[in-house]
Amino acid sequence: MVINNQSSISEFLLLGLPIGPEQQAAFFPLFLIMYLTTVLGNLLIILLIRLDSRLHTPMYFFLGHLAFTDVSFSSVTVPKMLMDMRTNLTSIPFAGCISQMYFFIFFTDLDSFLITSMAYDRYVAICHPLHYTTIMREELCILLVAISWVLSCASSLSHTLLLTRLSFCAANTVPHFFCDLAALLKLSCSDIFLNELVMFTIGVVVITLPFMCILVSYGYIGATLLRVPSAKKVCKALSTCGSHLSVVSLYYGAIFGQYLFPTVSSSANKDIIVAIMYTVVTPMLNPFIYSLRNRDMKEALAKCLNRVFFSQ
Repeated sequence: MVINNQSSISEFLLLGLPIGPEQQAAFFPLFLIMYLTTVLGNLLIILLIRLDSRLHTPMYFFLGHLAFTDVSFSSVTVPKMLMDMRTNLTSIPFAGCISQMYFFIFFTDLDSFLITSMAYDRYVAICHPLHYTTIMREELCILLVAISWVLSCASSLSHTLLLTRLSFCAANTVPHFFCDLAALLKLSCSDIFLNELVMFTIGVVVITLPFMCILVSYGYIGATLLRVPSAKKVCKALSTCGSHLSVVSLYYGAIFGQYLFPTVSSSANKDIIVAIMYTVVTPMLNPFIYSLRNRDMKEALAKCLNRVFFSQ
């Protein structure tokens, strides 16, 4: 993509995390360990789902795609942040900045749609158990994932194309550790009304509406459980939803916390802290949530380890 009206800006400077140079050495190994844990944990989930035939179900089909999204989502920003902390070279080319922003928005939206699809899967499993295999057939699962990818691509592409229409005259310092859309818009010397309108509209579609769908799904699940007389069935149903609810709480808690809770620090620092939560912390915790709270995943892991260590 060739951009003509941004010729005065060839690169951006990322300010990074709001910490002093003397603290960089302490935080670098911490974030490196968290990133490696994210990658290895989510890749392990994908491997277990592929190897164990008992996990070839709709719920784990969505979980496998969520694990891939978490790895990709974290990889969009964290490696660049680690490199900047290590080398103190915080510049990023204009094209690289736009690409980073595109993929960040893409995987953020994809996370939201996949979590919503998993909520629908839990709704069908608990509210319509006798028709579960009929409703959640393979074609529907593939369709839901495909729609998630298409909508996420359309969302990120619309933001990217609108951003490339803007002019960046002089200011090129981004007060963030990655190329955040809102931060880039503040640097533009063009009229950004259309960008902000599209950002608000698409934000409602890809964040608020999926969250409302999740609330509705669990509303029906709660109503169904209240009508179930067996405490054993209620506990079993809650155990199948516990992991997903934990992921939903982490994901939307960080996003909504950015807008609903005041802070004594500056707005820029608050945005960075929240971004750390859903780009570093949440993708790292998801594998632990699904492995520690899920009996099928633990059995699949034990089976895989036995195959590796005792097959010879």
